[in-house]
Amino acid sequence: MTPDEIARAMTGALSQTTPKRAEALLPSPMIQNHAAFLTQRADGALLCAWFGGTLEGKSDISIFASVLLPGASQWGPPQRLSDDAAHSEQNPVLFNAPDGRLILFHTSQPSGNQDECRIRMVEVLCEEADPTALRAPGGRYLDLPRGCFVRAAPVIREDGAWLLPIFRCVQRPGQKWNGSHDTAAVALSTDQGESWQLDALESSIGCVHMSPVSLGGAHLAAFFRRRQADFVYRTESRDGGRTWSVPEATDVPNNNSSIAVIRLKDGRLAMICNPVNAEMSSARRASLYDELGEADERPDADPAGGCVPIWGVPRAPVSLCLSEDGGRSFPSRLIVEDGPGTCLSNDSTDGRNLEMSYPWLLEAPDGTLQLAYTYHRRAIKHVRLAPGWDKAAARSTL
Repeated sequence: MTPDEIARAMTGALSQTTPKRAEALLPSPMIQNHAAFLTQRADGALLCAWFGGTLEGKSDISIFASVLLPGASQWGPPQRLSDDAAHSEQNPVLFNAPDGRLILFHTSQPSGNQDECRIRMVEVLCEEADPTALRAPGGRYLDLPRGCFVRAAPVIREDGAWLLPIFRCVQRPGQKWNGSHDTAAVALSTDQGESWQLDALESSIGCVHMSPVSLGGAHLAAFFRRRQADFVYRTESRDGGRTWSVPEATDVPNNNSSIAVIRLKDGRLAMICNPVNAEMSSARRASLYDELGEADERPDADPAGGCVPIWGVPRAPVSLCLSEDGGRSFPSRLIVEDGPGTCLSNDSTDGRNLEMSYPWLLEAPDGTLQLAYTYHRRAIKHVRLAPGWDKAAARSTL
């Protein structure tokens, strides 16, 4: 599909493509739409949040969301949930807090300087007269160091503490951020998000987009995107996230693009990702923000003591990878959608970008699997898989 064809299809209407699958392109007024996140409200409504604007890193990038009401066949209109004219607002995370609040966390950065990013937290309110209408008044920045980023929701520890997965975009004095020293961390709040403290994960250079999942009781596992574009990495905790093991490679390739992992009702782990790495493709680009066109005389960060980030590895296919051993291996891999995955440009208007990336997933109480991901940087695509979706995948394609 061309960018114009995608735009015309962004109606939010669900179409049934197979007996087990329905899909939609979410409505948005913006030409670039990226980084989907899904959650479900207590009333059964499905919410999808993303960021939209003209180009990632530009100050016109804001957070949007849309609501799919129970039984509805069309997503509601896009709702703008942030609007800071001086910052690029990215990576929305929706969190159903134990006290009933729906909380939005998102990043806020000046231009492409991720090492200057702050995390903003705001309650999302639903209009009583129209359950598809949302607003997010007020909000504040978390008391965390600059350079902190989010991509996954907090985990609630057994004592009620919130554990917010963080990745640190680490600044090198006098040098331009390029991802070479990014590390993983966990932000801890014992007062329902009022204050936070940051705990670093040791030996986590290059491990970002931490996606934690409960394995039962105080046993947690977490999975990482890798700046080195080699493999998804895994760590685990036996004490509710107070301490973590040194991250180790899984058998799932990673292209330095986002992943998400959940635990299904049957105990298996489901990871949605692009199982491709740098060894499988020679495609490369200079950096994440090399199209912003903004003057910056600083040299790129020296990788000494860190890693050499790899950008531009194709972002396709979108696959569901299934594990029966707590995420140590993912032998079953089902293709949700395939294509070239070309991501050498972030532009959403010229048709060069063909990525299907930054996916999220959740399992509804009835076993329905809800997926969302970036489609060619032009739209957010929603895919709904009916219960029994895995048994219908006789040819490894959903």
